[in-house]
Amino acid sequence: MTDEAPSHASIERAFRDEHARVFAALVRRLGDFEAASDALQEAYVSALRDWAIRGIPERKGAWLTTVAFRAAIDARRRTQREADPLPDQLAIASTGEDDDIPDDRLRLIFSACHPALAPEARVALTLQTMCGLTAHEIGRLLLLPKATVAQQLVRAKRKIRDARIPFELPKPEAWDDRVGGVLSVVYLLFTEGYLATRGPALMRPELADEALHLARVLHHLAPAEPEIAGLLALLVLHDARRRARVSDLGELVPLDAQDRSLWDRAAIAEATTLLEGALERGRSGPFQIQAAIAALHAEASSVAATDWRQIALLYAALREHDASLAAALGHAVALGMADGADAGLAVLAGDVAERGRENHHFFAVRGELRARAGDAEGARADVEAALALATNEAEIAHLRKRRRALE
Repeated sequence: MTDEAPSHASIERAFRDEHARVFAALVRRLGDFEAASDALQEAYVSALRDWAIRGIPERKGAWLTTVAFRAAIDARRRTQREADPLPDQLAIASTGEDDDIPDDRLRLIFSACHPALAPEARVALTLQTMCGLTAHEIGRLLLLPKATVAQQLVRAKRKIRDARIPFELPKPEAWDDRVGGVLSVVYLLFTEGYLATRGPALMRPELADEALHLARVLHHLAPAEPEIAGLLALLVLHDARRRARVSDLGELVPLDAQDRSLWDRAAIAEATTLLEGALERGRSGPFQIQAAIAALHAEASSVAATDWRQIALLYAALREHDASLAAALGHAVALGMADGADAGLAVLAGDVAERGRENHHFFAVRGELRARAGDAEGARADVEAALALATNEAEIAHLRKRRRALE
């Protein structure tokens, strides 16, 4: 235990750090996503009460798992349903005892990405179970109403329970109908760790590390799959810039202001080798394209020396695979650097503008392009809109600094 009573915020951070690992263990033992969610929430309430007095335990994950499992047993007993056995009698568990690398969290992702679930529900369910995000936060990430996300989560959990979808890691030869979704949610997990939706810190390093671990496990299990290698290369390239992204004061450092001597060159070399091996297989996909973009950034000695023309072409190719708002924003930035601000702004018109009206990244990017195009009033309006939507405190501080510069 710690020597002094922890704050509510430190307890919440400790809980978030263990969320994915504990939830995965509960699902394996209970065989029920809804029961695991309810039990983990009970454990969190207990932690708020107990840890505030006694301090955060050293083995906080084990503490949460034990308390949550007991809560699940008590809840099951209260229902007194003979057809619903107690958790310690359940036969639903991992069938992967002979897997190369047993990993409850990877099994959790494969369960959440089962083809019986709607594609949008797979992403929402994984963001909740792996990142601990609320329906409201998931809605902000996916540009969906909170009520829609909440319905998707309820239906997905019940579908897993009613269809008795097994909590297992299939053999690689059976991955075809799930691997795309699995890669997408591992990438989203890393994205949340790389730039947190909420909280005082820019990053949630434990989530970024979790995603890197899972990508390495996938690559170990299926080393010949080029998109898995592309995803791993992409994550390693982004993570190589970790030290340069945050100042000593915890402030966000944008790409054009980063000290590139802090970039991890060994990691960049590893990722480049992975990417080259993937591209040699001749089956290019969206993660390989994104890794190629990240590699061009990593190879450049400065922003001015970056091959923005090639990056813009790669983003155009990416958008043929990926219709996301993030791909459009990246394309706009690259075109703005290659052909001028007006070219970038043209990408952000029409449908992209409609999809971006609830996304602070859209307004931040458009504000930068408008400022470079000489539209100071429009740039200030966009920064204000971004500030109204942003929820990460480090991003908010950066946007406020940008607003002062525009003033």
